[in-house]
Amino acid sequence: MDGPSPARLYATLVGATLVVAGILGFFYSASFGSPGTVDDVFGAFAVNGWLNALHILTGALGLLVAGYAARRYALLLGIAYVVLAAWGFVLGSGSSILGFLPVDGADDLLHLALGLLGVAAALATPRPAARERVATA
Repeated sequence: MDGPSPARLYATLVGATLVVAGILGFFYSASFGSPGTVDDVFGAFAVNGWLNALHILTGALGLLVAGYAARRYALLLGIAYVVLAAWGFVLGSGSSILGFLPVDGADDLLHLALGLLGVAAALATPRPAARERVATA
């Protein structure tokens, strides 16, 4: 099991937040259309069933791997969310990514922040081999 690190903190906190956000989002829109019924959580974040499921899946994955693959999770999720945000910025509010993930400016900013934090957490966490060399030296 990995010790405390920025990546482990990211995987745990962001993972839990995404699971809660995904569950909460289903109370606003559970439609799995193209993009189906899209509703705004707190009047700001456009969600549908697909985006809620994505948040729950990526959050649960973070909680699952926080103890042994947090750095890899933070880096990969960070990159994926930066790409998702950039794609959303290019398409603009009111569009949908791949025809089913709703896009709005607030979601794009949140995904960008989560992505940049993930990449930063991964870069701030030493690789496992580096930690083992230091421990044995």
